[in-house]
Amino acid sequence: MATATEWVEGARLRTLPASCSPVIAGSGLAWFAGAFSWWKALLCLVVAIAIQIGCNYANDYSDGIRGSDADRVGPMRLVGSGRAQPMHVLAAAFAWFTVACLAGVVLVVATERWWLLAVGAVSVVAAWFYTGGKRPYGYAGWGEVMVFLFFGLVAFLGTAYVQGVWPTGFTAVESNVHLSDLPPYLLGCAIAGAVAMGCLATAILVTNNLRDIDGDTEVGKRTLATRIGDRATRWLDIGLIIGAGAAVVVAAALSTWWVLAGLVGLALLVRPSWRVLAQARGRELVSVLKLTGVSEFVVATGMTLGWVIGR
Repeated sequence: MATATEWVEGARLRTLPASCSPVIAGSGLAWFAGAFSWWKALLCLVVAIAIQIGCNYANDYSDGIRGSDADRVGPMRLVGSGRAQPMHVLAAAFAWFTVACLAGVVLVVATERWWLLAVGAVSVVAAWFYTGGKRPYGYAGWGEVMVFLFFGLVAFLGTAYVQGVWPTGFTAVESNVHLSDLPPYLLGCAIAGAVAMGCLATAILVTNNLRDIDGDTEVGKRTLATRIGDRATRWLDIGLIIGAGAAVVVAAALSTWWVLAGLVGLALLVRPSWRVLAQARGRELVSVLKLTGVSEFVVATGMTLGWVIGR
């Protein structure tokens, strides 16, 4: 039986920056717009983390029963290594999805934004079908698109929205400010912030799939990396990092230049990016993968501090 330490490792806590960062940054924008709510931000964080961990366990289960985790380069997998029964890992996945749903329902009831129930349901379904089901979209090369959508646009804009910031005009609901009284460029600022988070979250997955490209090719796992090839995947990784930097600059230009503090996080990726272009492979990319996650967290924190100071 798997030990408690192995269960924690199976949760892949190092991937959590991808889920925490957009919530942190979205809350920073809510502060700038005068709509920050600490308990709503906390519930958003619970939803994001629970979906991420549930997705990690679900991927462990689905990849394990398919046999695509038999020879892994990255962290240990519970099912693939034989350390845990598949049904136990599946139960852990759905337990975390349940936590996410409960926190989400509380948030929806409190904000009376009932249509968000559909967004939450789609998010959980997307987490499961990444590698689950008969035709997982992660095996069809769509993983990066979905990560950008859910860990960028949905997570960031959703966090700002439930705290009282309208994505159609950005006004604090609690203060009853009319849409026409607020500068319209805040919508562009929000989109730029969401794009920055989405690009970095996607870069994490791209780096992960680049690391596993040989093993995935052998087992027939058709990720985007295996479809476009090694060289294109490396340039995609660099392009996403550049795109994140450009998005931070746009967000700063549309709100406050203090947001440029987020670029400190991208400075952490200068050396790793050279390693990617220098044809680092396999285990050599593990450190690059870790730094990409750290970078996203630092970027989100820097942008948030910029919005708080600029306020």
